[in-house]
Amino acid sequence: MSQTTTTPSGDRLKQDTSAGVARWEERVLAMSRALHARPELSFQETESAAAVSALLAEGGFTVEHGSGGLPTAFTATVGSGELIVALCVEYDALPDVGHACGHNLIAGASVAAALALAPHVDELGITLKAIGTPAEEHGGGKTLMLEAGAFDGVGLALMVHPVQDGVSYNPAGTTAQAVGRYRAVFTGTAAHAAAAPHQGVNAADGATIAQVAIGLLRQQIPGDHRVALFVSEGGVATNIIPERAVVDFECRAFTLPEYEALLARVRRCFEGAALASGTEVTIEETEPLYEPLVQDDALAGYWTAAMETFGRDTTTSGRLGGGSTDMGNISQVIPSLHPWLSIPGAEVPIHSHGFAAVADSAAAYELMLEAGRALAWTVVDAAGDPEQRARFVAAAYHRDIRRAG
Repeated sequence: MSQTTTTPSGDRLKQDTSAGVARWEERVLAMSRALHARPELSFQETESAAAVSALLAEGGFTVEHGSGGLPTAFTATVGSGELIVALCVEYDALPDVGHACGHNLIAGASVAAALALAPHVDELGITLKAIGTPAEEHGGGKTLMLEAGAFDGVGLALMVHPVQDGVSYNPAGTTAQAVGRYRAVFTGTAAHAAAAPHQGVNAADGATIAQVAIGLLRQQIPGDHRVALFVSEGGVATNIIPERAVVDFECRAFTLPEYEALLARVRRCFEGAALASGTEVTIEETEPLYEPLVQDDALAGYWTAAMETFGRDTTTSGRLGGGSTDMGNISQVIPSLHPWLSIPGAEVPIHSHGFAAVADSAAAYELMLEAGRALAWTVVDAAGDPEQRARFVAAAYHRDIRRAG
């Protein structure tokens, strides 16, 4: 069993925040269902951000829009305590498959916790921020906001993430992969495919050779490394030798040195393909690098104790085999919690039509509200533990001093 430092007042606050989640249940459910029904892509989450921030404003938060210079980001704040707590709210969806990563549930859990904690911020001695973070799926919204100062002063940051059944509710020691996304552009020479094919240089050949080389490379890389790609441009007509071909690709690994080594090998596949096909290739980064996720041990312990109280299995046998999040960048500099919500009966993988349906199920919404309670309890324990509280405050202070220096 996980150990916490809960006091009698902490027990009462947990009861009060649980009651708070129940009090806001119908409004939070309606919001989450509305997000699911109208999915919006990265950086386009206008209606989603408006719906989430409006509910927080109703709960007493002061809302500032456009945090970090991103139009669909926001910061909702209540309280004025020395310890600044951030609950991250995600609400972007995926192309074609909608909320197949369950961001409607992520938003619901963070908002439920924020609304439940709001009446108690003075007693807890915290400043509570619910930060709307767009573009997690593509674009690295949290990374951009972090660099722009939207997380300045934050002592701890929390959110949850739904996944398929069978993953442990205990986040201790879990992580997520670093991922970098790139675009390789092959340039050749156009020519008539029948009258003068010998005068052309086929850019699509470069893309094809690169795919074969990377396919062969997969046999030689560690089992927890990932390379994924697709050809986004490969020609315009059958009677024109393609002069341009574009391959979008990504590399993933669980540590930055492994990621950098993998990226170097993949780049050589593209460079070799250009040499073999007589084309030129340029490679550019298309999104910020997502760094590996670091779970704070103390926060993981508070969360796990709450989930045990709720009767969830917190053994450490079920682990994720891959995946990435821009919460990793936050966790590298701010003590963070990003536990996994294993939805009972969800036998389909995330990023699929099947999981999009699961994310709108009764079981998922029940778990979302439970996660809201667990997040609130985690904040109660973190704020009430003198040693850990001092660590969180000091971490924020020293980080901000380094940024200012």
